[in-house]
Amino acid sequence: MILVTGATGHVGGELVRRLTAAGHPVRAMTRRPAEAELPADAEAVYGDADDPASLDAAFAGAEGAFLMSAQGVGTAPGPTHDLALAEAAARAGVRRLVKLSVLDAGAGSDVIARWHAEAEAAVTDPSRAWAWTLLRPGRFMSNALQWAGQLRAGDEVAVPFADRPAASIDPADLAEVAALALTPASTDEHAGKAYELSGPQSLTPRQELAILGETLGRDLHVRPVPDEAARAGMTEYGFPPEVVDAIMQRTLESDRGAEVLPTVEKVLGRPARTFAKWAGAHAGAFSG
Repeated sequence: MILVTGATGHVGGELVRRLTAAGHPVRAMTRRPAEAELPADAEAVYGDADDPASLDAAFAGAEGAFLMSAQGVGTAPGPTHDLALAEAAARAGVRRLVKLSVLDAGAGSDVIARWHAEAEAAVTDPSRAWAWTLLRPGRFMSNALQWAGQLRAGDEVAVPFADRPAASIDPADLAEVAALALTPASTDEHAGKAYELSGPQSLTPRQELAILGETLGRDLHVRPVPDEAARAGMTEYGFPPEVVDAIMQRTLESDRGAEVLPTVEKVLGRPARTFAKWAGAHAGAFSG
């Protein structure tokens, strides 16, 4: 049995579909199992990182587990959800574990790096009995789904950092790498690896919007958001000041994440999916 946490998210959902299609028994953990749209062969279970008893029930009998947390950096003294998931996996005797992390989680000193380094350490702790694999992607292609509401109303999208390039990755590629690391046939090959991952092109959000426009047959336009307005928006949304500062510094003073990395092709034996292919597969989300 493989437990997938975050089973209704972009990566978790793709992973559940891939594993069940390959015939692997899958338990899909979500806080709202009754509302989850999952493959018929997946077992939907309730689990909440703030409810240890629910985690023990979800992890019971799992040999492999995919761990991810949507807990916001800085919303607690540390990554309490990641730590709770790792502890539950240890109590259940999980043997294979894949952790979805972020690019540069193992380096740097800002609040984002510290948060994810602590989360990773709970997985890579030498006292753990499992074989672990870390996935460290940069920006997701699915971030473009944030434009869907604006595009259902018109052809202009307000985009912060519109000309800052990144080699965005398709969540389906992440799921495919995770599936390989979780299945017994190839576990040893990926054990103890920290994979930095990207898509095959370095594109700005402005360029991604243009590609999406070609896919939809529409002439789409960017309305740039000034940097200070982007900062104010994050603050209004509830990001702690230290986190806002770290995001702004990473975005404006570094090009980290723009480099095209070879990892997906090396691991999967094929090129990473392009943004155009992702846009074609998700065009319906933008048309309402």
